Amino acid sequence: MGTDTNMNTGMDTNMNMREKVLENKKNGMAFMLLFLVLFIAAIVGLVFSCIGLENGPSAGSIALLVVCIVWLAVGWIPFLGLKVLRPQEALVLTLFGRYVGTLKSDGFYFVNPFCSSVNPAAKTKLSQSGDVDSSVGKSILVAASQPSVDMEMVSRKISLKIMTLNNSRQKINDCLGNPVEIGIAVMWRVVDTAKAVFNVDNYKEYLSLQCDSALRNIVRIYPYDIAPNVDTTGDGVADEGSLRGSSEVVAARIRDEIQQKVAEAGLEVLEARITYLAYAPEIAAVMLQRQQASAIIDARKMIVDGAVGMVEMALERLSENNTVVLDEERKAAMVSNLLVVLCGNHDAQPVVNSGSLY
Repeated sequence: MGTDTNMNTGMDTNMNMREKVLENKKNGMAFMLLFLVLFIAAIVGLVFSCIGLENGPSAGSIALLVVCIVWLAVGWIPFLGLKVLRPQEALVLTLFGRYVGTLKSDGFYFVNPFCSSVNPAAKTKLSQSGDVDSSVGKSILVAASQPSVDMEMVSRKISLKIMTLNNSRQKINDCLGNPVEIGIAVMWRVVDTAKAVFNVDNYKEYLSLQCDSALRNIVRIYPYDIAPNVDTTGDGVADEGSLRGSSEVVAARIRDEIQQKVAEAGLEVLEARITYLAYAPEIAAVMLQRQQASAIIDARKMIVDGAVGMVEMALERLSENNTVVLDEERKAAMVSNLLVVLCGNHDAQPVVNSGSLY
């Protein structure tokens, strides 16, 4: 029981990693000048010690010579602690495996030269703004094997800018089982560098995978177009939600779903937008015919309603003024002729009767 308690406590401590921002390290210029002065002093001391040894060896000359040689040999090490950050950049530092803090604001810093920067996603490229690869169709592109690597990735700096992830299109079945292809663009940024580096293995890959998962979870709730007896809100009442007609609502639900998943990774999802939506190619032609048939039926219904109204109006006007007295058989023939003329697809070709009406 004690072992289990200790393991749970350790896991909670790791998952509750808190970012510690180093604010008092912005003194890189002063340290750089100090190290340069020490290098110049070492060179001057080396010259004077050599002159002293020529005139006659002494303990002071030998000690000065040793100190100057040692500093010239290892004096480059403190320069490793000089760090330069531009706006919207961060650097996560560890010392012998222990997290010591994060440099966040722009400036010239000096830190322990033995500190190492950590960014497991430094060589991972996403199909997004500011981090684009020439390959198309893959949302995660790993550039570890490329010989030419960008200097920003080598420096392992973490960008705090707002990034736009253009995730690859996915084929997903909607709530009616129809396969649809959908793509989303997600605006995100890193808000907690410690969680992003230490809570997940690779926060860029983690974000992309969570986008795929959230997209599938939400899309399968909605139909592509409005369908009867479909509940998309979970309240037990059928509504008119759909992927095509409720894109804003769907995008908001996708954004909330992704944010819940990536909160522990120190990421903030600002917005999610649907960038591509269409039926899958195997059913696109059939669905197009279905939409065309539905549109034709609606148009025919409107034409018939209008034609019946016009026929009723014509009969009423003829009856009111006693222009023509028609029996039931003639009225039926007139109605038939008018409906044929009004509902036909082509222009009518009238036949003029030159004889008696009866």
